[in-house]
Amino acid sequence: MGDKKVTLKLDNVSKVFAKVESDEVTHALYNVNATMESGEFISLVGPSGCGKSTILRLVAGLIMPTLGKVTVDGKEIEGPEPNRGMVFQKPTLFPWLTVERNIAFSLEMQGKLKGNEDKVERMLKVIGLERFKDDYPAQLSGGMAQRVALVRSLINEPEILLLDEPLGALDAFTRMNMQDEILSMWADTKQLALMVTHDVDEAIYMGTRVLVMDANPGRIVANIKIDEAFPRDRSSAQFVEYRNEILNKLHFGGKHNA
Repeated sequence: MGDKKVTLKLDNVSKVFAKVESDEVTHALYNVNATMESGEFISLVGPSGCGKSTILRLVAGLIMPTLGKVTVDGKEIEGPEPNRGMVFQKPTLFPWLTVERNIAFSLEMQGKLKGNEDKVERMLKVIGLERFKDDYPAQLSGGMAQRVALVRSLINEPEILLLDEPLGALDAFTRMNMQDEILSMWADTKQLALMVTHDVDEAIYMGTRVLVMDANPGRIVANIKIDEAFPRDRSSAQFVEYRNEILNKLHFGGKHNA
């Protein structure tokens, strides 16, 4: 990825989905504006149905906005590209390929594997799975499989890393370890990371900013800069203050802030 900086913009973005069973429509997003840059780790939090994953899918180029535009360095996104890598909640690995072949798959498809075999080896070392390189996904634990899915996206060195609740299916201890692994990889690459999570503590622990969303229609209601150095202390007074601020914005703090 080098030192190239990118700027991602959502400019007055609205997204409407038609309901199959009626003439009604769902306003997934309404008039969303946001600017994000390389080196940021943006956490998106909010209730189900507020459009968090819709934003990720728009940035990935999997869907198009109904109104407004999504741009990278001023160029409108028109579809998926290797410079935007997406990691889903479930690992979505190819069950018929080994760990090593899963990691190498995208390079192979782009005709870039030859001469880049050392990259695959390096990624195996990063996630500590050299001993499991010839194993198949069914032989891996959930945490191991998710690590493979992560580096499979990272091996392309995407300028923008999209994470759709990537740790939601993991147990608490594996989840905290994986949070640190993702942050370590992100710190090395300095790319823009955009993560959807339902876990407020995770959003604060990993994010340089937290965008708080509300539903009906989906919109951003707060943009909170997390001004704490990494690694963060989950029990610090500042951390607890951020948590209370976000919970209040989500109407779970015992009082409703404007």
